[in-house]
Amino acid sequence: MELSTPLQYAGDPRAAADEAAALETAGLDAIWVAEAYGFDSPTIMGYLAARTDRLRIGSAVLNVYSRTPALIAQTAAGLDALTGGRALLGIGASGPQVVEGWHGRRYDRPLGRTRETIGLARRIWRREVIEHHGITDLPLPPEKGGTVGKPLKLLTRPVRDTIPVYVAALGPANVRMTAELADGWLPFLYVPEQAAKVWGGPLAEGAALRAPELGPLSVVAGGLLAVGDDAEGVRDLMRPVIALYVGGMGAPGRNFYYDLVCSYGYEAEAAAVQEHFLAGRRREAEAAVPAELCELVCLAGPEGYVRERVEAFREAGVTMLNVTPVGRDPARLVELVRNWL
Repeated sequence: MELSTPLQYAGDPRAAADEAAALETAGLDAIWVAEAYGFDSPTIMGYLAARTDRLRIGSAVLNVYSRTPALIAQTAAGLDALTGGRALLGIGASGPQVVEGWHGRRYDRPLGRTRETIGLARRIWRREVIEHHGITDLPLPPEKGGTVGKPLKLLTRPVRDTIPVYVAALGPANVRMTAELADGWLPFLYVPEQAAKVWGGPLAEGAALRAPELGPLSVVAGGLLAVGDDAEGVRDLMRPVIALYVGGMGAPGRNFYYDLVCSYGYEAEAAAVQEHFLAGRRREAEAAVPAELCELVCLAGPEGYVRERVEAFREAGVTMLNVTPVGRDPARLVELVRNWL
């Protein structure tokens, strides 16, 4: 099992890059850079490329609405060139609030857009002359306003003609497609003990359609990491995160995270979190998050307990443990866990 971490850049991304370099020395295999509606991830990934030597650098995630499939492919190829073949392309549909509220794009056909982006990116990296007509038209036809466009291929030669593609997916149809087409899967709020019940069917159905040359699906999951006899309190740091996603990332009836927590068996708790959050009662929403859920999505506690949690993620099929070290010495925590894997 490999080890990765999400880049923590809410303050100064340059300081976060300094820490990433230290984590690389401690044995980290990969780092994931989020975007949402904060700093863009490609700029930061390019800076990380210059600050690291071995670390693989991934987007987690570029949404498939705000950039064209061709631009996503170009971005990944550019990062791969800067890193000498260390790029990981994480993509996803994001959510309607970000796509419509921030990017001003209609949130439609998320699976079709993701599927199309994967297919076009792989063709572009192979430097095929691209002619494609689907959700995206390349080139733009006259009936849609095109005038001088012609089929093109990538101008530069990429370092690799195959860059690993990871998809952020939670719902059954999206997970099924990910297991069929992607190199890797980026789930969120992953409870290893519940993974087979929630996603086992879609993963098996997608795997049955998977091309053999793709190899096994990589699974990237984990959570907050803290090791020590007093580390259990770190689990409560997940309360505001879970409350935000379950309560506020989507309207009632259109919230992937709410549905996921319900599928774990916390229907009443999810309803309470959402009700409090939408009414502006954030403290009550956080208090309504089940303590058990906070525990299960973290790796926080005494050393023996955390080692058991690592094995639980491994047994669930996780191939890259994605941890967020909490404490004064993140590099020490990474080195400690690295020695267990």
